[in-house]
Amino acid sequence: MNGEFFVDTNVLAYVFDTTDPQKNEVSKKIVGEVMSGLAHGVVSNQVLAELFSILSSKSQFKMNKEEARATVNGFIVAKNWRKINYTASTVSKAMRRSAEHGTPLWDALIVETMVENGVYTLLTEDANGFKDCPVKVVNPFKAGAQTPASPA
Repeated sequence: MNGEFFVDTNVLAYVFDTTDPQKNEVSKKIVGEVMSGLAHGVVSNQVLAELFSILSSKSQFKMNKEEARATVNGFIVAKNWRKINYTASTVSKAMRRSAEHGTPLWDALIVETMVENGVYTLLTEDANGFKDCPVKVVNPFKAGAQTPASPA
């Protein structure tokens, strides 16, 4: 789908983290636009699992496991988020990318999952983990950043 963008775990986590009001506001805008159908967001099963882990284990979120589960399930059932998955072949490609380019394995798995599913824009705070990859990396928290959810 044209205009789709993949949302990394850190962007989703800031929706629930009020310790940085600017990042919280930007993340809420991105997620809100996807939830309302104004933008085309994509997440993977890896990101959803990571989000659950973060929300249920880090003190700034103040969520127990049941609250974190309900929150992540909200993304799982949301019709306006495309959910993509990886396979054993994706893992193999990610391991190769990690070895050849020095990309952290979990970041390489995101990249390979994106490419296999035709998604080529990644919103993440951690641009350093995604060097030398075939996707456009956008840090939505950087001053003046144009995200796919922003007007052109």
